[in-house]
Amino acid sequence: MPLFLFLTFMSTCFGSISLGVDTLFDDKLIDQYRKARVALVTNHTGVDSKLSLTADRLASGANLVALFSPEHGISGSYHASENVKSNRAKLPIYSLHGETRRPTKKMLENIDVIFYDIQDIGVRSYTYATTLFYVMEEAARYKIPVVVLDRPNPLGGITVDGPMLGKKFRSFLGYVNVPYCHGMTIGELAGYFNSEYKVGCRLSVIKMKGWHRNMKFAETGLSWVPTSPHIPEPDTPYFYASTGILGELGIVNIGVGYTLPFKVVGAPWIDAKKFAGALNAQNLPGVHFTPFHFKPFFGSCKGKECSGVLINITDPTTYRPLSVQYLLLGILKSLYPKEVALALSKASKTSFDLFNKANGNDQVLHYLKNEKYIAWPLIALDEGLRKQFLKKRKKYLLYD
Repeated sequence: MPLFLFLTFMSTCFGSISLGVDTLFDDKLIDQYRKARVALVTNHTGVDSKLSLTADRLASGANLVALFSPEHGISGSYHASENVKSNRAKLPIYSLHGETRRPTKKMLENIDVIFYDIQDIGVRSYTYATTLFYVMEEAARYKIPVVVLDRPNPLGGITVDGPMLGKKFRSFLGYVNVPYCHGMTIGELAGYFNSEYKVGCRLSVIKMKGWHRNMKFAETGLSWVPTSPHIPEPDTPYFYASTGILGELGIVNIGVGYTLPFKVVGAPWIDAKKFAGALNAQNLPGVHFTPFHFKPFFGSCKGKECSGVLINITDPTTYRPLSVQYLLLGILKSLYPKEVALALSKASKTSFDLFNKANGNDQVLHYLKNEKYIAWPLIALDEGLRKQFLKKRKKYLLYD
């Protein structure tokens, strides 16, 4: 069955779910906030199931007095790590990815309640979640309630993979000690953070209707709004989690600068057929690596012929993104030790720092620099802690 017919079939079978923002208005929960002075943390992904902006709906249904925007800005046009300035249009729009990453006391003056509505991608290193946590901490300080309008985790609610976050590596890139892929919605994650970190925020989560933990985004019937410039499609979060950390070191091109961001891994010195064969020989579930050739338009390896692999997800239910990432890293080192060593010798301290923060530890870098065979030890990293997390998170789950 062609992919577009399959997705149409799945959407028909599952039907469209109701997002938190839909529930807010459909169930008339907005009525209790009509006289409140409302602030909204949002961007271009904050839309209802019919693609109307949450900001517009709140402006017509409540007293919306301020907007706060995360990384990439209110419109999503800014690139990663680019500072975004605050500005004033009809409403003040305060950037939380510029001069300040936390709302200040002055910004929070005359605000009675803060809503949050942004589409997350289900991985620890995506900063939209950290922005919520910073807002919750500041809201708790000034006793302002926070209402999270819940949204699907594009990876579903079952996939849990990757290492935990070590305390010394806590940062804006990762603020909560959960696995890299945690399998929680943003509302569930907010509850986990509020309780486990004793934040004391007056938190409410307005749930979705019709979403189940085994749902992938294509099964929700919702339209995907690209969450940032390099997350253009609903399946890109899987690939971001599969190659994004690897990309911090500049060893290979990961499709950023080409038409397949995070979906390909290549370099001029790779033998595509040999690389794909070595990866497939490891028999990781849910994935197949296809030999692939491409020429990036910009960024790493701009204009150079790259050889490598295209990552194909054959079974989303068994696919494990971090396992794929560490297998890629391990096979690269096994097949091309000189090229990997040369790339590491050229990497900056900032690159190593971001790599460690994204992994949540410095063990991965230690293995990469000092051990010969690294793939399976890295895949098994923090396995026991992940099992403990799965038990701990149960009381915070809002959906079957």
